[in-house]
Amino acid sequence: MAPPGSTTVDDRLSVARLIAGDETALHELYDRLSPMVFGIARRVVADQTASEDVCQEVFVQLWSQAGAIDLDRCSLRGWVSVLAHRRAVDWVRRAERARRREERADASSPEGGFVDLADGAVADDRARRARAAVASLPADQRRAVELAYWGGRSYREVAVELGVPEGTAKSRLRLALSKLATMLGEEED
Repeated sequence: MAPPGSTTVDDRLSVARLIAGDETALHELYDRLSPMVFGIARRVVADQTASEDVCQEVFVQLWSQAGAIDLDRCSLRGWVSVLAHRRAVDWVRRAERARRREERADASSPEGGFVDLADGAVADDRARRARAAVASLPADQRRAVELAYWGGRSYREVAVELGVPEGTAKSRLRLALSKLATMLGEEED
């Protein structure tokens, strides 16, 4: 038996099967590694449902990016555990950003629960126009914007998820934001 943390022939075969699209390999790895992934996620996020979501994200990424695994640099178990920790930390960061946004929204709401319906209508209209503008972007730019701004991903994470170099992800986001500014600015006039 190989020492813990070392790459085995089975790991290399499993990764090759994943790359070839063998779903059985994914199921086998899930059975073998999901308790570890869930445990890591649970320790970081301290929430059952969120830990399950993180676990799912890890295995989706394992399936979609098996070709990125370098078993000469780390074991499969090591790669998956690092990925699990990163995804869990990302979840915590997203949750914290959402909590802060909610606090800011609560702090800026009028006292006494009075809500100005006109302000709400304007905000709804802006949101509708922004969604329509994003939907009109070319697919590669739209996906980058969705990942970065609605998915809370960094440039690097957008690049990894799209399977493109980081510079390409940044360029797509810059182009998309420029087009959105132009589209939304024209509608304001």
